[in-house]
Amino acid sequence: MKLDATDFELFDVPATFAQDRASLDARWKELQREAHPDRFAAQGAVAQRVAMQWSVRINEAYQRLKDPVKRATYLCTLNGAPIDAEHNTAMPAEFLMQQMEWRESLDDAHDARSLEALHDEVDGARRRALSSLDWLIDEKGAYAEAAAQVRALMFIERFAKDVETKLDRLGQ
Repeated sequence: MKLDATDFELFDVPATFAQDRASLDARWKELQREAHPDRFAAQGAVAQRVAMQWSVRINEAYQRLKDPVKRATYLCTLNGAPIDAEHNTAMPAEFLMQQMEWRESLDDAHDARSLEALHDEVDGARRRALSSLDWLIDEKGAYAEAAAQVRALMFIERFAKDVETKLDRLGQ
């Protein structure tokens, strides 16, 4: 294992958006077994510290690879199209209009049925955005377009949490 390896190299998987979660989970367990600090107890404190660093590196890579948004962000960055969501918030007008409509619907929703309908609509938008990322990254190699889609997906996921929070409060 090399510390400067990409997450994909570390996990020995292709550098693609589409990933098999079961394979990632199995590889994570295997890597954690290999790098577990207890395996290096007889080799002293330095070896255990290095093993701990490896364990942290493996966990960070796993967190990026298993989450579709983090994985897409990572792929875009690796391919010269950083997301830069803190500074680049430009979105198409129709997307912004959709966000405003959703916000109004959330503000107006006062029962579980309307909130669940909004949740379903937002979840559908999330699935379409993820499918679009699969096509943009794996099929088209259009990382700049994918970066814009990731930024949109970040908005969608944040809004979905707002809907879930209101649903939870309603259920209490």
